Amino acid sequence: MTEYERSRTMPALPEHVFDQAANVDQFDNWLPEALHVHAGELPAVTVHEDRTDEDTSALLRARKEQMRLEWGTREQGGYAGWLQVAGIGSGASEVTVHLSFFDESHDPGERPVHDALDRSLARLEDQVRMRVDNAAG
Repeated sequence: MTEYERSRTMPALPEHVFDQAANVDQFDNWLPEALHVHAGELPAVTVHEDRTDEDTSALLRARKEQMRLEWGTREQGGYAGWLQVAGIGSGASEVTVHLSFFDESHDPGERPVHDALDRSLARLEDQVRMRVDNAAG
């Protein structure tokens, strides 16, 4: 098993960050560009990967009371992850994303995973900033 983790501080309350991260209809705005999530009857989702042009059955659970998202592949069990939002005071939050690859063939490698996580967290921060800025008027 291989695990990866990245964190990023965001200038918004944890509730705002979590609401943005957990909005399935807006996942394409912050997930890696090559992944697309199509919600079925939650927690069931389908993940399409552009690189392989394959669809994978997965599960997605949002635990608002814990400000946590959890996901993973359904049938093959080769991949799982979570996103955790924590308040750090002064109206800011820290977002941590953790990925676990149980099947070596699903693991793209350290550099590509870290790059994808960093880009995704930056894109999520952009989404959060737009929402907070628009709410502020």
